[in-house]
Amino acid sequence: MEYLDLPAARSASGIVRLPGSKSISNRTLLLAALSKGKTAIHDLLDSDDTRVMLEALRKLGVQMESIGKDAYTLTGVAGDFPVKQAELFLGNAGTAFRPLTAALALSGGHYTLSGVSRMHERPIRDLVDGLRQIGAEVNYLGEDGFPPLEILPAQVRLTQPIKVRGDVSSQFLTALLMALPLTGQKARIEVVTELISKPYIEITLNLMQRFDVKVEREGWAGFFIDGGDGYKTPGVIHVEGDASSASYFLAAGAIGGGPVRVEGVGRDSIQGDVLFAKALENMGAKIVMGPNWIEASAPERGKLRAFDADFNHIPDAAMTLAVAALFADGPCTLRNIASWRVKETDRIAAMANELRKLGATVEEGVDTLRVSPSPFPLSPSPTAIDTYDDHRMAMCFSLASLGGIPVRINDPGCVGKTFPEYFNGFAEIVR
Repeated sequence: MEYLDLPAARSASGIVRLPGSKSISNRTLLLAALSKGKTAIHDLLDSDDTRVMLEALRKLGVQMESIGKDAYTLTGVAGDFPVKQAELFLGNAGTAFRPLTAALALSGGHYTLSGVSRMHERPIRDLVDGLRQIGAEVNYLGEDGFPPLEILPAQVRLTQPIKVRGDVSSQFLTALLMALPLTGQKARIEVVTELISKPYIEITLNLMQRFDVKVEREGWAGFFIDGGDGYKTPGVIHVEGDASSASYFLAAGAIGGGPVRVEGVGRDSIQGDVLFAKALENMGAKIVMGPNWIEASAPERGKLRAFDADFNHIPDAAMTLAVAALFADGPCTLRNIASWRVKETDRIAAMANELRKLGATVEEGVDTLRVSPSPFPLSPSPTAIDTYDDHRMAMCFSLASLGGIPVRINDPGCVGKTFPEYFNGFAEIVR
């Protein structure tokens, strides 16, 4: 489908059952593959990114069996992939590419990892530098500092702390943390810059502990793994609903009256993006939260309040707030979002371009975005939104239809990366 026309809407209410979290799904798949024993994974996200991870693990010799809808049993390889030579294509899935790079660098095999053209533009130098510090042999097959990569067998040495940057992507630290227990040796990682997206590291540490590996940390600057026998299966694990995906529906409730309830994520979540609900509350939305659900409604009086805030901790969900800013009572500023530049597209530039089509005045900084809303353009023809092969651009801009205007989403199929049924769910709650 080249485009999808969304009709003008004014209100939103209803209940949405969320798909599984992408971040939890791909981390759990890899940890289950690396552990000792069989792991039954339930509520796994069915999307392009998880299919990429499943296919890569199959190629590496991991045995798996479908045991129902969105459920698999994986037989772990106890840290030693049976297949020692493979070419892996990983699309644009950073949650597959980065952790697999680290795990395979410690696996004593010969591998090549590649992806779509955009993946080859996404930096990976910080991870490769960290792996090379301990003797891993990882080579660039194209431009220095970027995929595709070649990995060769190497003798790993963990005599010194691994120093890694944390200001471009937290996935580099996640990849090292998940891979180092495969060595059975004591290891220390020191983060030498500000660490962004800290809640995603919390997800990593939580899941590693479920697979019987505990990481001690000193604030956000030092991480220590005390050797041990590697990962052991928890037997059964259930994947939470995706908190980033919840943001679109919660924002719809805050904009369109509500209430809109999302099920599958709530007060007991291990995902930092549940803090998106707090950001909406700060804008005046009414938020109610249970252990496994969140509900959002519009302010009792007036528009959503404008904001000026740091969103380093929830960069993905913050994209939704950039579109919600169209419905605020004044200019809104998103700060500390430099990581948007190296995602599926340059999200700061892309967001600025598309918001301007909707009448907003937008000021774009190196790591900031300021959105000054104005009346939505009045036209019988839909405003065409380009999505840049970025699933979050497509989902965010569906919210613009709640301004009472028709919206055309170009390349709507890009939502298959994390939420193939998104537009069906959105259509069920808007009127």
